[in-house]
Amino acid sequence: MRKSLRLLLSLSVLIGTVGPAGVATAADTDTGSTSVTGPQSGETAEDIKDRILAIPGMTLIEEKPYAGYRFFVLNYEQPIDHARPWKGTFQQRISVLHKDTDRPTVFRTSGYGLSTTPSRAEPTRIVDGNQISMEYRFFTPSRPQPADWSKLTIWQAASDQHRIFTALKKIYGKKWLSTGASKGGMTATYYERFYPRDMDGVVAYVAPNDVVEKEDSAYDRFFANVGTKECRDRLNALQREALVRRAPLEKKYKEWAATEGATFNTIGTLDKAYEAVVLDFVWGFWQYYGEDVCDRIPDARTASDDVVYDTIDAYSGWAAYTDQGLEGYTPYYYQAATQLGSPSIRQPHLDGLSRYGYQPARNFVPREIPMKFQPQAMRDVDNWVRNNAHQMLFVYGGNDPWGSEPFHLGKGARDSYVYTAPGANHGANVAGLVDAERENATARILAWAGVPAPAVRAAQPLARFDARLDRAVDEEATREHGLRP
Repeated sequence: MRKSLRLLLSLSVLIGTVGPAGVATAADTDTGSTSVTGPQSGETAEDIKDRILAIPGMTLIEEKPYAGYRFFVLNYEQPIDHARPWKGTFQQRISVLHKDTDRPTVFRTSGYGLSTTPSRAEPTRIVDGNQISMEYRFFTPSRPQPADWSKLTIWQAASDQHRIFTALKKIYGKKWLSTGASKGGMTATYYERFYPRDMDGVVAYVAPNDVVEKEDSAYDRFFANVGTKECRDRLNALQREALVRRAPLEKKYKEWAATEGATFNTIGTLDKAYEAVVLDFVWGFWQYYGEDVCDRIPDARTASDDVVYDTIDAYSGWAAYTDQGLEGYTPYYYQAATQLGSPSIRQPHLDGLSRYGYQPARNFVPREIPMKFQPQAMRDVDNWVRNNAHQMLFVYGGNDPWGSEPFHLGKGARDSYVYTAPGANHGANVAGLVDAERENATARILAWAGVPAPAVRAAQPLARFDARLDRAVDEEATREHGLRP
């Protein structure tokens, strides 16, 4: 669950579904013909900004133009503790990608910081709607001062989202869907668990579900079987070689750290950081790449020290476990160590070479921040989803490590689905599912959003693909969140 990569090669196909059968597609449908290209409800350009800023506690940070939309970056005043709102407030950043108040609205969360560049989540394109995006509490600058870390919980964050929805629902009165990828998909799921009456549907992408923190054998099975044996052996050999050559490569790492001013106080030592980056290598490869680029991994037997060092850097990133690399993600690691859980994998090919094993999330949080793991938190969410999921869609990638522990649907689930795309990585999405599941997923999203029946039957996105708006989300997920979920 960790660090920095540079690229996303996303593939997607399917594994299974729970719920009603797929819908038929309509022929000869122009995917852009039903797109709404601008305000249709009579509001002027000034009206929507004035209406948003009339919400108590809402202030404008900036407005950025984008053709066919209005894009606002805002601060919204939130209680530090929703159970005791009189105990103080903080400013939480949100953004509004405004299309039209007569369109559906998608509430997108990443579970991390907020990008201030206009972008559009896949469900937003499918329904051709508005999009509200929220910065997760405690990611800067949306951090209370002083920071009481005990107020960083999934319930508090869901309550942030509920207050934003309640405030903006008065303006955007049509149907609402929530969505997010990875930790954002987890966030959308937790929001549904605590406030099941807010949203009309949930689309959660590649959302891990670590129900029992100390039971991680599913990850071991994944890495023992993913891809071909030839590819697995190639990756494992290169990773092993990086530990065999620990002394010369750590010398290079130490020189790099001195040049960059990198320090290792949080994790403890350069040696621990070095090994943590190396142990992430295979995970990082499968999270964002795949079998089709396995031949780019050098032969460990003949690769020079420089080649081994640079290859590990390309897939894991030597900056990952420096103080500087960890600092921005303290809120994530805090949550992993208190509620979310984090995976631990055995990697038997490193026996005799690994000194620390897969390190726990606690190692990546400054020691002065107190924390205690709450095992009931994920069990509660898992039980709720199994028995109460209603109009929820989960999408996974078959070759994504994070999909090893997915959400499952039980007999109490209604109009809900779990789709997995064989061969797909952490960029799995609806567009990449096999035909029947893609059509059903698209149709359900449209139906949940309340669009007219002919569009639901056509099961096609209502807005045309926009390279700037629709690729920005994928780029953010790869570069910004790295090997974390």
